[in-house]
Amino acid sequence: MSENSITVKNISKKFRVYHEKRTTLFESITGSVNRKPHHEMLQVLDDISFNVKKGESFGIVGKNGSGKTTLLRILSNIYQPDSGSVETNGTVVPVLALGLGFHPDLTAITNIYQSSILLGIPKNEMAKKIDAVIKFAELEKFADTKIKNFSSGMQMRLAFSTAVQVDPAVLLLDEVIAVGDLNFQKKCLAVMDDFKKRGKSIVIVSHNPNDITQLCDRAMFLKDGHIETIGEPTEVLESYTNFMNAQDKRPYFKQLPF
Repeated sequence: MSENSITVKNISKKFRVYHEKRTTLFESITGSVNRKPHHEMLQVLDDISFNVKKGESFGIVGKNGSGKTTLLRILSNIYQPDSGSVETNGTVVPVLALGLGFHPDLTAITNIYQSSILLGIPKNEMAKKIDAVIKFAELEKFADTKIKNFSSGMQMRLAFSTAVQVDPAVLLLDEVIAVGDLNFQKKCLAVMDDFKKRGKSIVIVSHNPNDITQLCDRAMFLKDGHIETIGEPTEVLESYTNFMNAQDKRPYFKQLPF
């Protein structure tokens, strides 16, 4: 049996980026005649390979547009890579900016059921956990409120709470550690620590260096779709910081926690 919960081999991903929008018949005709390209292919990820071990917390850093969220969506099976492969052992649950597929016109409870079904959890099994999800998210007064009336923080708390109650083998987190007050953050950290002790894996994308150094066993610096550095969190953050400071003469991090 493999010691890895995630094995990524040589994945690449491109997106078509449009530079203009033809809104009239004249623009469409002249554009066709002149044959001016109105889009280009953007290489978001290029030949990415790494693995995440069971019981490991793995951090990903990089500037905006470096491919971090695209990579998480590929790991979540939301996107398919153009080439390469991703192997996962067990259920993978993402807590991304888009939540867990929550529908804005449905209530918190209905969305919990809907998300659990999408994740393959029977409704009768999730019914036993509904109260625990709502309580952990600290949303007891809003259980029957539509998601569209939630703040972004409330939505992310609900997504995280639903994910941990599903108890996946791999938890993917995209900038969600800071949601909620200090007490809620402590609960999240305690749950994550328990996950690791039980041999489950966590992948964390964060711009906060404290998250990476305190929560991660290893880390990876994505630079323009390539892996620039992978290894100990402090080494990866140093590489990332040097790159960002070179981009901007102002210090990116005045002081790193190492």
